[in-house]
Amino acid sequence: MPRVHTVRESSVDGRAALVLASPDGLAATFVPGAGMIACSLTLDGAELLAQRGGLNDYVQRGKTFGIPLLYPWANRLDALRYEVAGKAVEIDPERSPVRLDPNGLPNHGVLAGSPLWRVNGSEDGHVAAVTAELEFGPEPLLEAFPWPHVLTVEARVEGRTLTIVTRVDADEPVPISFGWHPYLTLPGVPRAEWEVSLGVTTRAKLDDRGIPTGETEPAPFTSGALADRPFDDFFPALADPPAFSVGDGRGRIAVRFGRGYRCAQVYGPPELDLICFEPMTAPVNALRTGDGLTLAADYDARFEIAVEGEPGRR
Repeated sequence: MPRVHTVRESSVDGRAALVLASPDGLAATFVPGAGMIACSLTLDGAELLAQRGGLNDYVQRGKTFGIPLLYPWANRLDALRYEVAGKAVEIDPERSPVRLDPNGLPNHGVLAGSPLWRVNGSEDGHVAAVTAELEFGPEPLLEAFPWPHVLTVEARVEGRTLTIVTRVDADEPVPISFGWHPYLTLPGVPRAEWEVSLGVTTRAKLDDRGIPTGETEPAPFTSGALADRPFDDFFPALADPPAFSVGDGRGRIAVRFGRGYRCAQVYGPPELDLICFEPMTAPVNALRTGDGLTLAADYDARFEIAVEGEPGRR
């Protein structure tokens, strides 16, 4: 019998979902009507994504989990105003679906849990794939980011690898500052025993709000036991290749940045059993500073999560 990858319909907390599954035991579940979030990634039924508050908490309060898209900016801006390409923007939390962090800073863009995604194709056979599209045009979105465009996400499972491709298409150049936030976990393995590898060379110095100061230093840690190390760090310079992983003696979960991703945030508070390797197209706060910010009418970025061996104790 041929080894067939499949796409099937499902539901999560009453919302329509699509499960992309491979004959090698990897299954990724996406909820297009809730921000096109990947809410689950399992290997032989064992969950590899930290669930935190789950889907309802994400939709209702913007509390991230799984693999959410951070769009049109990743992480924080240091104010509610920015100016790019001659457009001065005042972000009004009463008029646009922006979420503020505890310091009142706009965080992770405006598409958390968005119901505006539409599935426009799927494929099964040698791969399992789904493509969804969002028209970035409604006024509440444009209030915070006044560049109409079409945003497309293609998710693909092949073997034990999940690939996510994000495309921007517009009539005029759009500031490119988005990212993704995979919350990885090793089921059944204490966090202190996790072995991590960071594909970075330079760490940014941050102020007490998590905003880069403009100063950098060599990355103080790039591989070894996670132990009780805390992470909420921005890395403006990546290694070659920019490969990240978390694993144990049985295997590892590798996150590989492909084209379009130029820097990374790593998040992992010691009290939580999770680690996040966040691919980013621009530095934190780039809409405010212009540092490393790309403007493009056609942009394509991709990353993949590959499961090697049998990580976690099942």
